Amino acid sequence: MKDTFKHRGMRNKLVDTIASKGITDKKVIEAIRAVPRHMFMDSSFEGHAYQDKAFPIAAGQTISQPYTVAFQTALLEAKAGDKILEIGTGSGYQTAVLLFLKFKVYTIERQLELFKKTSLFFKKMGYRPKKAIFGDGYKGLPEEAPFDGILVTAGAPTIPKALLSQLKIGGRLVIPVGDENQIMTLVTRKSEKEFEKEEFGAFRFVPLLEDKN
Repeated sequence: MKDTFKHRGMRNKLVDTIASKGITDKKVIEAIRAVPRHMFMDSSFEGHAYQDKAFPIAAGQTISQPYTVAFQTALLEAKAGDKILEIGTGSGYQTAVLLFLKFKVYTIERQLELFKKTSLFFKKMGYRPKKAIFGDGYKGLPEEAPFDGILVTAGAPTIPKALLSQLKIGGRLVIPVGDENQIMTLVTRKSEKEFEKEEFGAFRFVPLLEDKN
């Protein structure tokens, strides 16, 4: 698949849509404008790539809605060079947005089929996360901690303690919390023992599951 003028025009419209929903972070908007979302989907579904909606991919997972990707990324408030842990690589679209923003990205996927497919795709496209790992997102990545930000792309019934412990002081964890519907939650680490929690409304995600599959 190529990235054509037509695709870029569709991305411009998509950017107008997410901006109209309240995304104001200019760098995040530029990332959505730049990253070719259609490349992360099966070519037969290319027509759906620039609609602001989630879409099924392999292994019963989804490629997140562009608004959600932008919303979560903006909540991180990260800057170029920051160390970011992504839980749930999925199609790699969110990873690519984080990489466009020049974050050092460590990403974990628990579905082996998706992990293999996305790892090959990253190589082919020249996307270079610091590490792409097949593993259990509930455990995070203690050997690379602490992180400036942790972004979770699946709904967790509760906030995993391991992820809190892997945040830098001042670091931010963005995670959808809940069973059927999730509340987008931001946890900021204020000190060794103190965390501040804020909530940002309801979203829908696939569940965050433990162990590798």
